[in-house]
Amino acid sequence: MRIMYTDTDHPSLDIERGVIEGAGLSFTVTQCKTEDDVIANCKDADILINQYAPITARVMDNLPNFKMVVRYGVGVDNVEVAEAVKRGIVVCNVPDYGTNEVADQALALMMALVRKVVTVNEYTKNVDWDCTKAFPIQRLSTLTVGILGFGRIGQAFAKRVHALGCNIISCDHHLEPGQLAPCGYVTGCTLDELIEQSDIISIHCPPIKGQYMIDADAFKRMKKGIYIINDARGGIIDEDALDEALDNGTVAGVALDCMRGEPVKPGNKLFRHPNMIVSPHMGWYSVQAAEDLKRKVAEQAVKFAQTGTVDYPVYKN
Repeated sequence: MRIMYTDTDHPSLDIERGVIEGAGLSFTVTQCKTEDDVIANCKDADILINQYAPITARVMDNLPNFKMVVRYGVGVDNVEVAEAVKRGIVVCNVPDYGTNEVADQALALMMALVRKVVTVNEYTKNVDWDCTKAFPIQRLSTLTVGILGFGRIGQAFAKRVHALGCNIISCDHHLEPGQLAPCGYVTGCTLDELIEQSDIISIHCPPIKGQYMIDADAFKRMKKGIYIINDARGGIIDEDALDEALDNGTVAGVALDCMRGEPVKPGNKLFRHPNMIVSPHMGWYSVQAAEDLKRKVAEQAVKFAQTGTVDYPVYKN
């Protein structure tokens, strides 16, 4: 089977080459940005290794040998999964390479918000030594943390938060409202309950196309002084409504590792808020996670070439 890269921005493919060539296979690298690019350059591919290039129904219909695509990362936003399922094309991701890293990032952002680390760091360096500028701070064990999405990352984050003594609720389609999760310390809830009861909301779910999960109405129903963390995907929060909620004090602080329209440039209106923390979609990263991702992508391509199966199939009915 012929393995081809639709695109990559990785400076080295040594790890992938070691896995693929070690299995007696080879690959070709292209740098596609559009549907037309993929159709023109990958027409002979059986297996695509994909980073950002669009894998649409039109692409699928114009690649006669196309059988499987494996995407760098968890999200498959640029792949029309339902269309692939209709055509018998296997879509694969790597959902577990950065689980601990993303959970760690969410915890770090939560602690920075609640303890007001960034705000007082700037004030102390530039203005005065005055601990009262951090007041008030709530004891973490008195707070309810609402986790939106209770998959691998949501569960890993819950484990970390549980160690702090927080009350934890979660909205997830695999967890019934009122149901105690198998871990024994997370209770299922509806999205409305999560919005209305949480002191902190941490987002660990994919976006819904064309719909905000946290919109202007949601902000109106939140507790005043809530903290919000998102290191899942941009487009889950209505950022215009978030800006207003920061202005009126509904949101005491927000930390975003993911934003709408990435990459986001300096001058974004949310950046003017001193209680807004931003990081450039880096929650997934550690040296070890990056190496795991590269190795697992190559392993999935090889496994499909050899057996016709993958470890991480993505389906959409």
